[in-house]
Amino acid sequence: MLSIKKVVLCALVLGAHFVAVASGANVDPKQDGATVGRPVIYQIFTRLYGNTITNNVPWGTVEQNGVGKFSDINEAALESIRDLGATHVWYTGVLYHAIVRDFPELGIESDDPDVVKGRAGSPYAIKDYYSVNPDLADDVTQRVVEFERLIERTHRAGLKVMIDIVPNHVARNYRSLEAPAGVEDFGSRDDVALAYHRDNSFYYVPGSVFEVPSDPSYEPLGGASHPKLDGKFDEYPAKWTGNGARAPKPDIGDWYETVKINFGVDPEGRHDFAYLPSRYATASASEIVKFWSDKPVPASWQKFLDIALFWLDKGVDGFRYDMAQMVPVEFWSYLNSHIKARYPEALLLAEIYEPHRYRDYLGRGKMDVLYSKMEIYDAIKAVMKGEAGASRIREAFDSHADIDAQMLLFLENHDEQRIASEQFMGSGRAGLPGVLASVMLGKGPVMIYFAQELGEAADVDAGFGKASRTTIFDYWGVETHQRFMNEGRFDGGASLDEERWLRAEYKAAFNLASQFPLDSWDTHFVPKLDLDSANRAVLAFERCGESGCLLFIANMSGEAAPLRLSERFESRWSQADSVLRSSWTGKGPFDLESGILSIPAYATEIRFTEAASPD
Repeated sequence: MLSIKKVVLCALVLGAHFVAVASGANVDPKQDGATVGRPVIYQIFTRLYGNTITNNVPWGTVEQNGVGKFSDINEAALESIRDLGATHVWYTGVLYHAIVRDFPELGIESDDPDVVKGRAGSPYAIKDYYSVNPDLADDVTQRVVEFERLIERTHRAGLKVMIDIVPNHVARNYRSLEAPAGVEDFGSRDDVALAYHRDNSFYYVPGSVFEVPSDPSYEPLGGASHPKLDGKFDEYPAKWTGNGARAPKPDIGDWYETVKINFGVDPEGRHDFAYLPSRYATASASEIVKFWSDKPVPASWQKFLDIALFWLDKGVDGFRYDMAQMVPVEFWSYLNSHIKARYPEALLLAEIYEPHRYRDYLGRGKMDVLYSKMEIYDAIKAVMKGEAGASRIREAFDSHADIDAQMLLFLENHDEQRIASEQFMGSGRAGLPGVLASVMLGKGPVMIYFAQELGEAADVDAGFGKASRTTIFDYWGVETHQRFMNEGRFDGGASLDEERWLRAEYKAAFNLASQFPLDSWDTHFVPKLDLDSANRAVLAFERCGESGCLLFIANMSGEAAPLRLSERFESRWSQADSVLRSSWTGKGPFDLESGILSIPAYATEIRFTEAASPD
């Protein structure tokens, strides 16, 4: 039996405001005695994570601004991630993508800056699926070996490894130097005289030359010179651009650094492959493998299966699939069923922004987890910014309550604004109630982005990357994280007091969540009849299971919120034990007097009761 007091004492050692006010309650939250397991994914932007250079020259070269290496992610770094509460590390930007840098040791010249975003390049313009970014290696000739060692270190630390697969598009100059024997490059057998053929890797614009997009407001490399920078890129015939733009000269806002992969969907949208019947939504992986076993499939399908198995065989434990909605669900059924047949424990996470397709991608597509970007992320952010009331969060949750256990909750990733940026909340402290809500709300996995727990604001333009989002295109240093690194100790020894405080709050939240089987406990929103406030930014819900309930109340606004409690809920709240309390000031209990609960600005409290759910 794990007493609340023991949980509390552990958190107090961490310096977080994780408290108990009652003494007697005992609970056995780990019902089966095993580690309570919602995946907690910690996203690392690998190129930035280990970089210690602080120059931060906009559009700077690697010599000016530095670059992190696989070797920088040492045992201390991994232990700090595990200690925070993570179970998985998503290493973003590992695969070899287009870069404006020569690698003479490999006989490789710089990619053409006319079709590269930033100097360091977009990690989603992959040019070799069987290799890794040479920037990340101490010895570029041993770069794959160095990544394999990082996989081993990560596993020794008790963490699992995820990387990206980006099936919708590749770099315009894709060419593999490391592919295993017998593997052919994308496009190597294409009939380029045809706009479309089922087994072509790409779509073409026959008879047309590719033209580099232009815009008076944009200069590649920030206007710096480069021998290959001439407004031209040799591509004939022109290929469709990654976001589906068909013109030989894409717009500057298109994904012009990439070309779209053909998955057997012709230009009119017709499918050149078998339809997978809806009854396969509940079929096993082996049943779906059998379905596809006697059916022809587009060549690109097999290419991506080979790529996925190549990395799984090296020890990768799962994938984050970029822009999964832009690829037909039948391909996902083919790929994921084959993966699950060999690696049933692999975690398959899809970036998808079309809610009406969620259940199909989970069912027939055999995804494990989907982004809850359009629902929970957007709803919590809107409440935090004062653009909506907390009822929007309930509406968002209810829209996918039936698949809650398969929805990933987050408030930061490489695509989104930093919470502490001026464009979002202006500080990590002000964002804590929203973060705590995302950690505690659902049954599914949760994710944080490196340095989120330190209040990173990303408040400077880095070059191609602009303020409010940490750049993924440029060589850069992340100052809050560099202080936490503390010369490779990863102990926060050089962090500012505010950064250490914030990280302790995150750690307390994840540690609390890990003590309860939230992957099975139901979510019940507290009705207005039980909790009434003029402040629209107050969110209240309960997480309930066999051993009790967690009661959650948060004020996401900058104004104190008096709440009128019903007699029933006042009794329930008063008899529960406080297990986590966080506020802007970091002190003081919530005051309850005559049925009025006073919650300070940007404050959260979580209580535990052994009493069953009221529903």
